[in-house]
Amino acid sequence: MRMIWASLILAAAVATGPAAGQSAGGLPQLETVVEGLEYPWSLAFLPDGRMLVTEKPGRLRIVTPEGEVSDPVSGVPEVLWSGQGGLLDVALSPDFAADGEVFLTWSAGEPYDNTLYLGRGRIEGEALTDFETLFEATPHRRSNVHYGGRITFLPGSLTDHRAGSHARIPETLVLGIGDGFDFREQAQNPASHLGSFVRLTLDGEPMPSPFEGAAPGSFSIGHRNPQAVFYDAIGGVLYANEHGPRGGDEINILIEGRNYGWPIVSAGTDYTGALVTPFDSYDGMTEPLHVWTPSIAPAGMALYRGDMFPEWEGDLLVAALIAGDADTPSGHVRRVDLEAGEVVGEEILFGELEARIRDVRVAPDGSVWLLTDETDGRLVRVSR
Repeated sequence: MRMIWASLILAAAVATGPAAGQSAGGLPQLETVVEGLEYPWSLAFLPDGRMLVTEKPGRLRIVTPEGEVSDPVSGVPEVLWSGQGGLLDVALSPDFAADGEVFLTWSAGEPYDNTLYLGRGRIEGEALTDFETLFEATPHRRSNVHYGGRITFLPGSLTDHRAGSHARIPETLVLGIGDGFDFREQAQNPASHLGSFVRLTLDGEPMPSPFEGAAPGSFSIGHRNPQAVFYDAIGGVLYANEHGPRGGDEINILIEGRNYGWPIVSAGTDYTGALVTPFDSYDGMTEPLHVWTPSIAPAGMALYRGDMFPEWEGDLLVAALIAGDADTPSGHVRRVDLEAGEVVGEEILFGELEARIRDVRVAPDGSVWLLTDETDGRLVRVSR
């Protein structure tokens, strides 16, 4: 791996109005800080300014802001690197300053008998110590796609209305789990983790589910292939996105106990061209906040909060793996303009990278960091 620097110009806009970055602060600048990462998947910022980056083949790296890349961190669990599986998300414990703990998700098992796992360990130097598996999605599957794997944390101050209006629940995490592709009907089965989000304590204990006869921790159902989930503490909103088939990619606001429709409801068609379903809405099923048809294959997603790009404040930044249509750059970041909780416009950013964008994160200083989904993957900083 080597560090390189380059300044690039921002891509064209989709929505009307000023092009991205045309503010008093000047155009955003893109710097390729690292190249040579093998299918990087997720990024987390350490308090000292360094970053943790996962690579799907099963490597966790520590990267400095200057682009120095560590050897693979030891103690990472063995993964099944196949298809869409491998080492996936990385997230710091909410109390990382005190406990030094890091959460990982990954696929493991055999090609025809595997599933998604969640675990945690403690970062000590370039080692992950005391690593333990906290959660195993059930049932196992025989496919190597549609794992999901993103996690986020919910504060412990949320009220658990099942226990009483003044009861409090512990700090928890939410994990998205894909439908396994060949098992999409299971997304409507609360007794299966496939096609669901689950809520767990930070020790991996499942929280009580609102669904009768549910799989442990089941939080919401009716999902296809979740690719992002995060909690906006300022707005108190839990956002997620997921892949549709040919069209029907979604952004959802997750609410406990809701059914998000897949595969009974979809705005997309099957890869054969056949209808998945005749319904684009259905009584009792929650409609998405936003839909993309044709697909952009959304990946990582962040909500911008920061001073560096005030014109993006409160907007969603969605990593996109594919173009969506002939007039759109291949991979890019889609800025989704939110006003009062509603989508009022979109803008295409960073298409000049000409790469599938796997993850997008906002750093504490307000800069935006991207991972490209390539054999020779890049870590890119966006700043001004």
